[in-house]
Amino acid sequence: MPYIEILAPPLPVERRQQVATAVTDGICRSFSVGPETVTLYFLDIAPSAYAHAGMMGPATGEQRIFVKVHAYRRSIPARREAAAALTAPLATLYGTTAKALAVYFFDRAKDEVAHAGFLSSDAEPS
Repeated sequence: MPYIEILAPPLPVERRQQVATAVTDGICRSFSVGPETVTLYFLDIAPSAYAHAGMMGPATGEQRIFVKVHAYRRSIPARREAAAALTAPLATLYGTTAKALAVYFFDRAKDEVAHAGFLSSDAEPS
Protein backbone atom coordinates (compact mmCIF):
# COMPACT_ATOMS: atom_id res chain seq x y z
CA MET A 1 0.00 0.00 0.00
CA PRO A 2 -0.43 2.68 -1.48
CA TYR A 3 -2.49 1.42 -4.40
CA ILE A 4 -3.24 3.86 -7.21
CA GLU A 5 -6.03 3.42 -9.76
CA ILE A 6 -5.83 5.55 -12.90
CA LEU A 7 -9.08 5.75 -14.88
CA ALA A 8 -8.00 7.35 -18.12
CA PRO A 9 -7.77 6.92 -21.89
CA PRO A 10 -5.52 4.04 -23.00
CA LEU A 11 -1.82 4.79 -23.47
CA PRO A 12 0.96 2.97 -25.36
CA VAL A 13 3.10 0.76 -23.11
CA GLU A 14 6.10 3.16 -23.29
CA ARG A 15 3.94 6.03 -22.02
CA ARG A 16 2.48 3.79 -19.29
CA GLN A 17 6.02 3.17 -18.06
CA GLN A 18 6.56 6.92 -17.84
CA VAL A 19 3.31 7.25 -15.88
CA ALA A 20 4.34 4.40 -13.57
CA THR A 21 7.69 6.05 -12.88
CA ALA A 22 6.22 9.52 -12.30
CA VAL A 23 3.41 8.32 -10.04
CA THR A 24 5.64 5.98 -8.03
CA ASP A 25 8.26 8.70 -7.54
CA GLY A 26 5.63 11.27 -6.53
CA ILE A 27 3.94 8.97 -4.03
CA CYS A 28 7.28 7.84 -2.56
CA ARG A 29 8.41 11.44 -2.03
CA SER A 30 5.08 12.66 -0.67
CA PHE A 31 4.30 9.72 1.61
CA SER A 32 7.88 8.75 2.57
CA VAL A 33 7.49 5.16 1.39
CA GLY A 34 9.65 2.89 -0.74
CA PRO A 35 8.75 1.98 -4.34
CA GLU A 36 8.20 -1.64 -3.32
CA THR A 37 5.02 -0.52 -1.51
CA VAL A 38 3.43 1.26 -4.51
CA THR A 39 1.14 -0.53 -6.97
CA LEU A 40 -0.58 1.10 -9.96
CA TYR A 41 -3.63 -0.10 -11.84
CA PHE A 42 -4.31 1.30 -15.31
CA LEU A 43 -8.05 1.20 -15.92
CA ASP A 44 -8.48 2.15 -19.56
CA ILE A 45 -11.56 4.23 -20.27
CA ALA A 46 -12.14 4.59 -24.01
CA PRO A 47 -14.04 7.69 -25.16
CA SER A 48 -17.00 5.44 -25.98
CA ALA A 49 -17.11 4.33 -22.31
CA TYR A 50 -17.07 7.83 -20.85
CA ALA A 51 -19.70 10.54 -20.38
CA HIS A 52 -19.66 13.97 -18.75
CA ALA A 53 -22.56 16.38 -18.28
CA GLY A 54 -24.83 13.91 -20.07
CA MET A 55 -22.66 13.86 -23.18
CA MET A 56 -20.81 10.80 -24.46
CA GLY A 57 -17.14 10.61 -25.41
CA PRO A 58 -15.63 13.19 -27.72
CA ALA A 59 -18.64 15.51 -27.39
CA THR A 60 -17.47 16.27 -23.83
CA GLY A 61 -14.25 18.01 -24.91
CA GLU A 62 -11.19 16.77 -23.05
CA GLN A 63 -11.76 13.51 -21.22
CA ARG A 64 -11.46 13.80 -17.46
CA ILE A 65 -8.94 11.58 -15.70
CA PHE A 66 -9.74 10.13 -12.30
CA VAL A 67 -6.94 9.01 -9.99
CA LYS A 68 -7.74 7.13 -6.78
CA VAL A 69 -5.05 6.84 -4.11
CA HIS A 70 -5.76 4.10 -1.57
CA ALA A 71 -3.41 4.42 1.40
CA TYR A 72 -3.12 4.68 5.14
CA ARG A 73 -4.14 8.11 6.42
CA ARG A 74 -1.58 10.82 5.72
CA SER A 75 -1.40 14.42 6.88
CA ILE A 76 -3.00 17.21 4.88
CA PRO A 77 0.45 18.52 3.81
CA ALA A 78 1.42 15.03 2.57
CA ARG A 79 -1.82 14.68 0.59
CA ARG A 80 -1.38 18.20 -0.78
CA GLU A 81 2.15 17.33 -1.89
CA ALA A 82 0.99 14.07 -3.47
CA ALA A 83 -1.82 15.81 -5.38
CA ALA A 84 0.67 18.28 -6.85
CA ALA A 85 3.27 15.56 -7.53
CA LEU A 86 0.75 13.49 -9.50
CA THR A 87 -1.25 16.13 -11.34
CA ALA A 88 1.39 17.91 -13.42
CA PRO A 89 3.18 14.82 -14.80
CA LEU A 90 -0.07 12.93 -15.43
CA ALA A 91 -1.61 15.87 -17.29
CA THR A 92 1.52 16.11 -19.45
CA LEU A 93 1.76 12.36 -20.11
CA TYR A 94 -1.93 12.07 -20.96
CA GLY A 95 -1.83 15.25 -23.07
CA THR A 96 -4.52 17.04 -21.09
CA THR A 97 -4.83 19.92 -18.65
CA ALA A 98 -4.51 19.83 -14.88
CA LYS A 99 -8.13 21.00 -14.75
CA ALA A 100 -9.25 17.71 -16.37
CA LEU A 101 -7.48 15.60 -13.73
CA ALA A 102 -8.89 14.74 -10.29
CA VAL A 103 -7.01 12.94 -7.50
CA TYR A 104 -9.14 11.44 -4.72
CA PHE A 105 -7.61 10.07 -1.53
CA PHE A 106 -9.22 7.01 0.02
CA ASP A 107 -7.55 6.97 3.43
CA ARG A 108 -7.83 3.94 5.66
CA ALA A 109 -6.88 3.18 9.23
CA LYS A 110 -4.66 0.15 9.72
CA ASP A 111 -7.57 -1.80 11.19
CA GLU A 112 -9.47 -1.32 7.91
CA VAL A 113 -6.81 -2.97 5.72
CA ALA A 114 -5.74 -6.61 5.53
CA HIS A 115 -2.74 -8.09 3.72
CA ALA A 116 -2.21 -11.85 3.47
CA GLY A 117 -5.33 -12.35 5.57
CA PHE A 118 -4.20 -10.26 8.54
CA LEU A 119 -5.24 -6.78 9.56
CA SER A 120 -2.40 -4.35 9.18
CA SER A 121 -3.06 -3.17 12.74
CA ASP A 122 -2.38 -6.70 14.02
CA ALA A 123 1.15 -6.55 12.64
CA GLU A 124 1.91 -3.47 14.72
CA PRO A 125 3.50 -3.90 18.14
CA SER A 126 1.05 -3.20 20.97
